[in-house]
Amino acid sequence: MTTSPLTPGVVPGRLTPDDYARNFADVAPPLGPQAARIEADRCFFCHDAPCITACPTSIDIPLFIRQIATGTPEAAAKTIFTQNILGGMCARVCPTETLCEGECVRNASDGAPVQIGALQRFATDTLMARQGHPFARAAATGKSVAVVGAGPAGLACAHRLAMKGHEVTIYDARNKPGGLNEFGIASYKAPGGFAQAEVAWLMQIGGITMVENWQLGRAGDGGIADLLAEHEAVFLGMGLSGVNALGLPGADLATPATEFIAELRQAAELSTLPVGRKVVVIGGGMTAVDAAVQAKLLGAETSTIVYRRSQSEMPASAHEQEHAATHGVRIICNAAPVALHAVEGGIEVEFARTETTGAGLRKLDDTFRLKADQVLSAIGQSLGATPEGITLAGGKIAVDGAGRTSLARVWAGGDCAQGGEDLTVTAVAEGRDAAEDIHSYLMEV
Repeated sequence: MTTSPLTPGVVPGRLTPDDYARNFADVAPPLGPQAARIEADRCFFCHDAPCITACPTSIDIPLFIRQIATGTPEAAAKTIFTQNILGGMCARVCPTETLCEGECVRNASDGAPVQIGALQRFATDTLMARQGHPFARAAATGKSVAVVGAGPAGLACAHRLAMKGHEVTIYDARNKPGGLNEFGIASYKAPGGFAQAEVAWLMQIGGITMVENWQLGRAGDGGIADLLAEHEAVFLGMGLSGVNALGLPGADLATPATEFIAELRQAAELSTLPVGRKVVVIGGGMTAVDAAVQAKLLGAETSTIVYRRSQSEMPASAHEQEHAATHGVRIICNAAPVALHAVEGGIEVEFARTETTGAGLRKLDDTFRLKADQVLSAIGQSLGATPEGITLAGGKIAVDGAGRTSLARVWAGGDCAQGGEDLTVTAVAEGRDAAEDIHSYLMEV
């Protein structure tokens, strides 16, 4: 992302080094041992445990909290990793307020749920820092599986398959693994290179080979048929590589928010990143919030999210919306973009007010313009190129409950597959479950 004569206000180095360090520090500092024990003691250890049901990976939450309470955080981590091998990252990025903590019975008793996410991070960080890998491979099966995509779904699938004794090759389109965890989340949620450290820790299981800069269907790389010729099974977990187009006059004046976030995540020095004085983000999901907040943290004077529906309908959780508001991000709802205009010194984004009717969303004649020198589009992503021979459903890969696709010996999971909530934890669950089904198929169980 570079400056241009059209947007002279998009410049790097708006803040001091201390400002950057403070703004992009860990958004949720970890609990210490004493604080973790105190928080663990707040758990009622419910026998029906609604928190387990709310967790897409079905972690035995009361058990791991009891293990923390009794001074065995490494055992707690093993409980977590048995179900969710990316439990460390999920502890940082999961919307716990709508999942496990949202169902905690403490909400009804004193209005403050047990800090399950913070306790999970305490346990997983403790084990990852003190011990080697907690799992060992089974005897080699002689079977080989290709995993396309080194994001949460692919990594979870690869680890489970490797643990069962299969040889796994992960093919990823980028120059480093991690997928969404490395390139797509706000930097302050997982600072300190945690995403790469977690991948390196996961790879200690052995039996996994990583092939980078390899894209499915790209000339010179290969397609599904090529992978099936070399491996007994294939898992597709490549996420969503396409970006939904605005489809408006002047749309080329906007930058995909995913590109903005990825560039920020990979920047060695934050002061080199250009950011506008006035930033407008179009969209209402987690990506929109991450982009808008980080623009403010990079030094934008104003950062505004504009969403076409009501605030209660925003895909971003209430917690994320509040996080944005506390960082000075303005949220405008019931306004849909109709055009982007190049004007002297920058851009004007034209919006139409909207209302919801029985026939759906309707644009009104009432319009307004927002001045900006940087516009980010966060209106969703798409699959990109359709894998050969694969049936789609709703623009994603159609799968059954075990992740099987329409093509024999091919499974899929994560954001590229239908269903789920496009969350890291959901992708992990789908990758793990597909691995179990692949194993059963390979071993004819």
